[in-house]
Amino acid sequence: MTASVATLRKLARFYKINILDLFQPSESNPYLVRPADRKVLAGGKGVRMELLAWGNTAMEPHLFRIAPGAGSGESYSHHGEEFLHVIRGELEIVIAGQKHSLRAGDSLYFDSSMPHEWKNPGKTESSVLWVNTPPTF
Repeated sequence: MTASVATLRKLARFYKINILDLFQPSESNPYLVRPADRKVLAGGKGVRMELLAWGNTAMEPHLFRIAPGAGSGESYSHHGEEFLHVIRGELEIVIAGQKHSLRAGDSLYFDSSMPHEWKNPGKTESSVLWVNTPPTF
């Protein structure tokens, strides 16, 4: 069973944990993470989140792979800040009611307390480097 990123965020907030705690307990920071060693989280149908670092970190970097038409499911917010960089494909993100259409090479930085939702409006998979601080997943 999979849940959208918005649903996972609500569960983590309710239980006062990070989303990663729903999948496995925290481990120490391995510093170097090779592609084969990444922790993979399913964030709903068509959303794959690969954790690029974990443990006692101030930032939480992910590689999001988003299928065409897939996305967060609904709007959500949380404490912190976010930075994202579109590596491949497209991403549409609505932050506090303002829609932003991003393409490969575009970056965005915003306050996570503003309601946000996102999706891949394109016809091919999107790859997005997404960094949260403090760690939310």
